[in-house]
Amino acid sequence: MDIVMDSAKVIGRIVTILPLMLAIGLFMGKRSIGELPVIDFLTVLVLGSVVGADIADPNIHHIHTVVAIIVIAILQKAIVLLKLKKQTIGKWLTFEPTIVIYNGEWKRSNLKRIQYSVDNVLQMLREQGIFHTTDVEMAVVEANGRLSVKRKPDVEPVVRADLHIHKPGNNYEIPIILDGIIQKDVLRRMGKEESWIREQMNHQDIPDESRVFYGALTSTGVCTFSLKEATIDDLPPIEH
Repeated sequence: MDIVMDSAKVIGRIVTILPLMLAIGLFMGKRSIGELPVIDFLTVLVLGSVVGADIADPNIHHIHTVVAIIVIAILQKAIVLLKLKKQTIGKWLTFEPTIVIYNGEWKRSNLKRIQYSVDNVLQMLREQGIFHTTDVEMAVVEANGRLSVKRKPDVEPVVRADLHIHKPGNNYEIPIILDGIIQKDVLRRMGKEESWIREQMNHQDIPDESRVFYGALTSTGVCTFSLKEATIDDLPPIEH
């Protein structure tokens, strides 16, 4: 009987903790999930420990875990706001960008200071398609540990401006039908009516939106539709 009660407690805690953790994650912001600076990494680590202990041990009072999660999230948010207001404090709590290669020459003292090996940097260079350090004008290890690279001008990829080729911007598409449902708010913001999108479907012999898996309007005013029942038999064999 005790096992059943303990299992019920664990299930109940998971059901209540997951929505709370989702709310906390949204409160902390996407920066915390995407780049994980030091303070955010520690926050996630502590949150994981608190939640793990709460779920695994039914004897822990659940309300204490909830309070701890909320306090940790508020503390993290306060530290982030403090970093934004006080640049000096921000430098104490995060890593500074560090130049490791300049004009093709390695900065050995900087590598030693951030405890990166040559192999670490060479791997990150290769991941960006750079196989010769002499091609690098400047390589910077950012605060999140990633490598930003500026190639020397004579080995930089050619862009349209170099060839004096002009291409107009704003070339994008906006979803207007998702899985058979017309996005009315999107149409409203674009100044369009539902009758207009149905007219566009009629032009392509689509009787109603329920048959459309994805519909979009390009910046040039062209509507494209992908049907639910459409089959593609010539997919490239990318499976291993």
